[in-house]
Amino acid sequence: MPRETGRKLIAQNKKARHDYAIGDVFEAGMVLTGTEVKSLRLGRANLTEAFATVDDGEVWLRNAHIPEYEFGTWRNHSARRSRKLLLNRREIGKIERELASAGKTLVPLSLYFSDGYAKVEIAVATGKREWDKRQTIAQRDADREARRALASRNRRVR
Repeated sequence: MPRETGRKLIAQNKKARHDYAIGDVFEAGMVLTGTEVKSLRLGRANLTEAFATVDDGEVWLRNAHIPEYEFGTWRNHSARRSRKLLLNRREIGKIERELASAGKTLVPLSLYFSDGYAKVEIAVATGKREWDKRQTIAQRDADREARRALASRNRRVR
């Protein structure tokens, strides 16, 4: 069987982009068990309450929900266990320096397969206040209206 290529999205944390101002983004591999991989291949995962931490020079994904594999045996994994993330030492050092400043956190943005390997996209983020969220929504609406006006103008010109 040929090796799978490309990027297949499993789960996305849309709430993170709404609640946080996203800074630097990193792609990390994950240390998984066999039943976790099988469950992910079925497209079952949830990142809404997940976060990442740096402990003793290692990055850990915490509280990510990968449900138990339904055909697993007694060796099935627990759904919310901590999973180690695989990053270069330079990337871990950069993340640690950025997290040292107040108000920063490490949030997962998406979980996907890249060329057959399970990857997670994590970002150093700063929490938004309520007025920041409203401002972002207003800016998005204004951009959408501008694109609509430009598209309708271009249709009339031709």
